[in-house]
Amino acid sequence: MNKKLSYLKVFFLCSVLLTVMFTGCIEEEQELGGLIETFFPEVQLDQPSILPDWKDGDYHEYYRTTGLVNEFQIKYPDLVNLFSIGKSVLNKDIWCIRITNENSNQAKYSCLINGVIHGCEWEAGDACLYLAEYLLINFGKNESITNILNTTEIYIVPLLNPDGRQVDDRFNGNGVDLNRNFDIDFGRFRGGCLRIGTVFGKKVFTYREFPRLHKRFPSFPRFLLNCGRRPFSEPETQALRKLIYEIEKHDLSFFLDCHTAVHSLSTPWHAFKPPFEMIDHEKRIFSYAREWVAENTEYEDAELSYKGEGYKASGSATDWCFKEFRVPSFSFEILSQDYEPGAGGGRHDSLVHWMKTTLPVFMYMLVNIEKLHNWESPDIQPPLPEGVPPPPLK
Repeated sequence: MNKKLSYLKVFFLCSVLLTVMFTGCIEEEQELGGLIETFFPEVQLDQPSILPDWKDGDYHEYYRTTGLVNEFQIKYPDLVNLFSIGKSVLNKDIWCIRITNENSNQAKYSCLINGVIHGCEWEAGDACLYLAEYLLINFGKNESITNILNTTEIYIVPLLNPDGRQVDDRFNGNGVDLNRNFDIDFGRFRGGCLRIGTVFGKKVFTYREFPRLHKRFPSFPRFLLNCGRRPFSEPETQALRKLIYEIEKHDLSFFLDCHTAVHSLSTPWHAFKPPFEMIDHEKRIFSYAREWVAENTEYEDAELSYKGEGYKASGSATDWCFKEFRVPSFSFEILSQDYEPGAGGGRHDSLVHWMKTTLPVFMYMLVNIEKLHNWESPDIQPPLPEGVPPPPLK
């Protein structure tokens, strides 16, 4: 009897101990699980992308641009490399933002997006900054954008012409139109250019309009612009040339030069005398991209928007990049012609609307970067956030 009682006591004590130990393990596991959940939240990569919190009127001239790109560098050190590609005539840094996931070892294609080659075209620079912020705030949250930054090096130069931007002038500090200073059909009179540059170091000529002469003699240019004395005479175009040669070593896949305000996407050639004949396949890819933009955004195919008159611009960056590297090269004209300074507009309003209109074009190029690199039809549809593109302004 005593022996049986002793066995019962031992069994009871063992049961109590096992219960206490098991309960402690559960509580410890629950506590540890709470710690894991607290310190290592699961990242949802399928979240819809969000838009930068910009306000109308929130434009970025040189000093505000400098502040914002430095903020990007500090806030996103694993995604942003900020550097100056050179100095302007008046000694301002020309900033470039390289955006990519530095921790990704995947093979990467590269591209260059440029803005404000003409200083009065503010929205071209703001669109570059808006895109940069859009990509950065959505990395690690949105799958498409995360994939883009894992596989792409995006070089963004928001203000190629900081001196012109500060005084709201098309030209640089020497009075030269930088988008006529590239080595392609340079200085052609019928392309609206005069090889003047500066005289004794002084700015003496920027442009003149000749509407009556042009109307009477259509072959006479409507206006003449100072294109500089020789190709790449200006520090700004020299800096861009050097940058593109560097990017070319890293699978340069497309170049996109942002302007205002013709409301279209255009492709080479703008030159009167192209240096070579574009092959049919290149023409088809360019046409495909322009048609996609016309069908999916409020922007137009420039080949149609000029109504058969054509657009000639000797010495343009887009033509030069295509000539030099044989990569898809585009001029993206933001805004509508109601905003064109030469047509009596030149106002700056509805900034957020115009920024939203640019995202479909940028994202279309980025999701198709490999196809553009290989000169294949860029037929991938970009995922876009709600409200993009916005309905056209009335």
